[in-house]
Amino acid sequence: MCNAEQVRALNDAFRQSLTGGRVVATRGILALPDLPSIMQLVQTYTDFNEGNDPHGEHDFGSIMYHEQQVFWKIEAYDCALEYGSPDPCDAAVTARVLTVLLAEEY
Repeated sequence: MCNAEQVRALNDAFRQSLTGGRVVATRGILALPDLPSIMQLVQTYTDFNEGNDPHGEHDFGSIMYHEQQVFWKIEAYDCALEYGSPDPCDAAVTARVLTVLLAEEY
């Protein structure tokens, strides 16, 4: 099993590159006029702290896009996307999903 530091590195690499997993945007996000700008904010997010990242895995963030509060969340699922991954550091058994949503959709 891996530790928080390893999960953090994998989550950061996925979020910053948007490769190595699936990216999902909700209807509310897709209705906004500038999806590329929103994704750029997600990719460059660095405001991790004890309040929003208590486990040190860099799997959640909250950003403001104009007047809209936007959340993003990374989950590590099994490859069938049914359950949590048995080992989030093993790409052979893990499917990472980054979901971007309006706070009001949470």
